Amino acid sequence: MSRPGHVTTGRYAPPAAARELVAVSADGARLHVEVHGEAGAPAVVLSHGWTCSTAFWAAQIRDLARDHRVIAYDQRGHGRSPAATDHSTTALADDLAAVLKAALAPGERAVVAGHSMGGMTVMAAAGRPEFTEHAAAALLCSTGSSRLVAEATVLPLRAGRARTRATRAVLASRAPLGPVTPVARAVLKYATMGAGTAPDRVEACARIVHACPAGVRHAWSEVLAGLDLDAALARLTVPTAVIGGRDDRLTPVAQARRLAAALPHCVGLTELTGTGHMTPVEAPEAVTGVLRELTDRYLGTAAPGHLAAAPGHSRTGPGPFAASAAEKEKTA
Repeated sequence: MSRPGHVTTGRYAPPAAARELVAVSADGARLHVEVHGEAGAPAVVLSHGWTCSTAFWAAQIRDLARDHRVIAYDQRGHGRSPAATDHSTTALADDLAAVLKAALAPGERAVVAGHSMGGMTVMAAAGRPEFTEHAAAALLCSTGSSRLVAEATVLPLRAGRARTRATRAVLASRAPLGPVTPVARAVLKYATMGAGTAPDRVEACARIVHACPAGVRHAWSEVLAGLDLDAALARLTVPTAVIGGRDDRLTPVAQARRLAAALPHCVGLTELTGTGHMTPVEAPEAVTGVLRELTDRYLGTAAPGHLAAAPGHSRTGPGPFAASAAEKEKTA
């Protein structure tokens, strides 16, 4: 019997959903959607990254579902969503649009968050009518809009064509990852997480990543290698926060800084010291804290006087979210 594609005990074990549904995308692809929390609570929509699943958001779901309605879905080919023939940023945008339409009432607003490829999904969908109707604010977490392979530092080589070719070959490998072994954990930790990441967090990520089918991993790696969503940022006009790990080798923090500078309405850039690419697992308090601040501010869930007391936003600076998230992570 194969092991489940996630840990089954502890903080990073995904909680049971209050209900599940299927969203049907434009090309007929069927997407597994989970809804956590009470009906009528402020809504948060979570879009995971390459090789991950809804289980990746376990810590955020567990915390937020106490007083929010959390909607998480598996990207096509990941988790419990069947594989599809189309792998493109258009398909990613179609899928998010379908989830928003299926899980939210007409006109209902939500904070929409994406990690890695999920953040690229948010960028790609920004101009869609469904996104305009439902997104009150957004979070881009450990992601980038272009030059992903050229700027990745997974391989300890000097930047240039040779490193880019080698990085693309590694990321596009069709080889199955196999069982989660000590060596596999060490490789994954080096490539995607900070050096000080706790073993339980490494294990949680390894179980999820190793569960992604090799063919799906390869197909989406090809999309990411040619990614260019720079123009899409101009359509992401809702208030948007950005999070990046300073030790991220897949989407280095320079990517987060460029996003924050280019977004029409950036409300904060949070840089997490000692954190790699897997920020929702590595720094759960920081990511959840930013999501809570976004819902407080843009879904009207703040206590009276909270907004008035908050410091002003900075378009290119760290803003109020960065200060609060960093402080929460220090005390975690």
